[in-house]
Amino acid sequence: MSSAQTPRSAETPGTTSPTGTERQTAAGKVLWHFTMSLDGFVAGPDHSVDWMEGTSLRPGLVDEYAGTTGAVLGGRDGWDAFPDPGGLYGGRWRGPVFVLTNHPEDAKPTDGVTFLCCDVAEAVRVGLEAAGGKNLEVLSASIGRQLLQRGLIDEIALHVAPVLLGDGIRLFDNPGGAPVRLELLGGDTPSAAVDVRYRPVPAG
Repeated sequence: MSSAQTPRSAETPGTTSPTGTERQTAAGKVLWHFTMSLDGFVAGPDHSVDWMEGTSLRPGLVDEYAGTTGAVLGGRDGWDAFPDPGGLYGGRWRGPVFVLTNHPEDAKPTDGVTFLCCDVAEAVRVGLEAAGGKNLEVLSASIGRQLLQRGLIDEIALHVAPVLLGDGIRLFDNPGGAPVRLELLGGDTPSAAVDVRYRPVPAG
């Protein structure tokens, strides 16, 4: 579970969301939330997140998500890479964290963190109850895929960083499967493509 679902870099004053999507609300949603590279990776090899450094965000975005999140659900691999719940949203969020694992017996006890060994649907039930009407934020690619397959994801929130990683942990892998159709929230047309334009930054 990466502690950097949104980058820790400073928010850029005077900017707005390029897609015009509506602001996040606390509505008891199961929210799959990540910063993602342009080529679809949410973490680099070994869950590295240093590639997010220097990415700017619109004003208020970090506080917006910190204020609407009631609980967090992550996976064991991500937790082992970033075993610090205090790092979530750069320390601006405090609340119950749940880590889904097949071997909770060897997890180091941590204040505010509950290690679950159960079905993903049960983990969502527990997390939503703990969220107290706010959103349950899913910070795991593998758990998110399972929940999406079962129809248990209410919303996917992504912040696309201007970087191509080429390797790491993808948000979604489904070889041989059917496409999963999505609707754009807050746009003029639910099926609209999101336009982005970048130019390569010279090396060095």
